[in-house]
Amino acid sequence: MLKAEYEAVVNHGRLKGIIMCRYPAKYALIFLLLALSVFLFLLCNIPTLENLGWQTSSHTAFPQMRSAPPYQAHTFCSHMDLEPTPDEALEDRYLLKAIAWPKLPSRPAPAPLNQTSDPVHSLLTILPSKGQKEWHVGDQLEALVQMHDFQGSPKRYGGDFLVARLHSPELQAGVAGKVVDHLNGSYSALFPLLWGGSAQVQITMVHSSEAVAVLQRLREERPNRVFFKSLFRSGKLSETTTCIPCLPPDSAQQPLCNYTNLHTGEPWYCLKPKLLSCDTRINHAMGGYEKPLFTNQEALLFQSRLNLKVVIHASGPDRINVLPQKIDETELESSTIKAEPDKYTPSGYYYQGTWRPLGGTSVRQFNDASSITQCLTGKVIHMYGDSTMRQWFKYLSAFIPDFNLHRSKKVGPFMAVDFKNNILMNYRFHGPPIRILPVSTSELRYVASELDGLAGGPDTVVVFSIWAHFTSFPIEVYIRRMRHIRQALVRLLDRGPGTLVIIRSANFVAMDQTTSKHSSDWFSLQIDKVLRTMFKGLGVVFVDAWEMTLAHHSPHNIHPPLPIIKNMVDLVLSHVCPDK
Repeated sequence: MLKAEYEAVVNHGRLKGIIMCRYPAKYALIFLLLALSVFLFLLCNIPTLENLGWQTSSHTAFPQMRSAPPYQAHTFCSHMDLEPTPDEALEDRYLLKAIAWPKLPSRPAPAPLNQTSDPVHSLLTILPSKGQKEWHVGDQLEALVQMHDFQGSPKRYGGDFLVARLHSPELQAGVAGKVVDHLNGSYSALFPLLWGGSAQVQITMVHSSEAVAVLQRLREERPNRVFFKSLFRSGKLSETTTCIPCLPPDSAQQPLCNYTNLHTGEPWYCLKPKLLSCDTRINHAMGGYEKPLFTNQEALLFQSRLNLKVVIHASGPDRINVLPQKIDETELESSTIKAEPDKYTPSGYYYQGTWRPLGGTSVRQFNDASSITQCLTGKVIHMYGDSTMRQWFKYLSAFIPDFNLHRSKKVGPFMAVDFKNNILMNYRFHGPPIRILPVSTSELRYVASELDGLAGGPDTVVVFSIWAHFTSFPIEVYIRRMRHIRQALVRLLDRGPGTLVIIRSANFVAMDQTTSKHSSDWFSLQIDKVLRTMFKGLGVVFVDAWEMTLAHHSPHNIHPPLPIIKNMVDLVLSHVCPDK
């Protein structure tokens, strides 16, 4: 009952406004008394509520939060926002708990390299199938990983960042696995068996637990390790200063230009030029990277081909032969796979090079201009985000021949028009932070502001991908940005019912010691979890780029190759014009 009362409070303001607009005086006193009674009821039950599992509206991301401690910001990036509302503070706690990573055991000094996780000494074993001697399509395969250090000793604690996939080069098939950390040095990898024939297990150690601890330290203690710059100019006089979104504790000692967005509240600061005023700023650009970030000992934890994205080899066979389903079906269709409580169900898998989602919309193949044009006829497509979204625009714009505007090769705005078929497609980069070549400040737009300028409706498609330029900052920066975008999306869906919203998740990238400092897959994983949680239940479509790049045989790249892009766009178009 208390859950229902809380949900009533969350939605009370909006409901009251709708009803009282229709019946302005008749029910005013009734609703005033109702609001007062609910308030007094909650006030008398605060201790109970604090220990209650909360059930909130779908516009927040804390469905089952229990007795949480007072919220405390992890970094000085958190102070830049206004005081959070109770709902926002609760959501912050829930999100931070959802992405919490196992901590290293306490020790007087950091572990030497020979006592850290070594993928070469670690062991991978495929466990026997349960109750039978063979595997069939529809079964679940389990593999066990025991981590060892460079001395060959087994690890006794968890926290290693492992990823898993099951694949078949012969069948051009692949699926992402689920890794379960048992917190004692052992891990389970779970795979659904979705095709018949050969299936090979591959487990990769992206980072050791010791390396993850270093990345956590960087994120919390060095939030401005990627910095930016702006050019200020008036007449013949010009100056360049450093710009950052996170103010350090000693910032009060330096004159600043405050460019916090008035519409969204997104903060942005630049050091004030010595001779020019703040309103003479003309561009934004990537500044550079703080150095050094690693100690000599920490740098040893990020060595390619040694302990950075290294495959763990099996102690025995690493592949199995999968027989057809035991039932009469000879071909597995996505519609036959149903989520079961004790089984891991991924978002989809590759077979014959084609992505097959599990559940939901079936994917159609859009292999030529006519099929794409027919799908997009009468549509307005708005794309926002980083260069991973720009890939989608470039792919689709090749099929829209009439008009193609590129004001800036990197940031945009881009526009493509097909007058005959009434198709309009545009793209714009998200607002700062942007690691990019100089761009005019007049072209810096925040996605939430852009969404508030759309009418929406059944012929409108909104697509965005926002993650790659946020990986170096504390997670609170990303949470704040997504919260503003989510609020704008709710407003858009309210005034434009039928608007299709598609969100592209983060993907795996190529990594070395340098890129690990600011663009590690571990940072992307944390962002990806926050993104999915915050927009869950909002009626949006997710394109799972994380699994689509993990399951594919292509090397990881921040800009996935064309076969993956085509599968992603085919999935998008299948939602724009689903098979009837």
